[in-house]
Amino acid sequence: MIESIINGIFPTPVYISKLGRELTEKELSFVDKSKLDIYKNDGNTTSNDNHILNQKSFSSLKEELYLRVEDYFDKVISTTDVITPYITQSWLNYTEANQYHHKHEHPNSLVSGVFYINCHEELDKINFFKKDAYQIIKPKIKDWNLYNSETWWFTVKTGDIILFPSSLTHMVETKKGDNTRISLAFNVFVKGIIGDNKSLTELIL
Repeated sequence: MIESIINGIFPTPVYISKLGRELTEKELSFVDKSKLDIYKNDGNTTSNDNHILNQKSFSSLKEELYLRVEDYFDKVISTTDVITPYITQSWLNYTEANQYHHKHEHPNSLVSGVFYINCHEELDKINFFKKDAYQIIKPKIKDWNLYNSETWWFTVKTGDIILFPSSLTHMVETKKGDNTRISLAFNVFVKGIIGDNKSLTELIL
């Protein structure tokens, strides 16, 4: 047996947390009501309100999601720059059986998040895609791992919160099961000062 160490450098962060509570009747009622005001997206439907977390019914939920955003910036970005993350847009996605969510990224955003309101714990997942996945030589794979995979997926459960770089391509495959998959997605940017004045890297946001 050859002893060796394989180091994964420059990984892409995918932050996973839990809300830690069930949604209230008021919050769930608002989710159902919002389904009456939607538009057809590429594969599923999305709320017309794209600042859904600003609604009074979601005030507590917004605070709890923001705590995860702060935790992400503290643990992943880990900067000494004086910046404050904030949620720029937020919306609800409804995915019925045999629907899907197209492959996409989130421009004009630094970090994106998804909170899962209703999921099938065995069937629902989110798929991510490797950047610059083109290979000049592409051998057949014996065992898939984090180094040789072009895609990676995570199963998702009701109450899960996932945060990731907005540039990371992702999608939802065709929905199986008879439940309506409901998720609340949001984008995050920052306010403050990035960089340094003397080194001519200062950016005031």
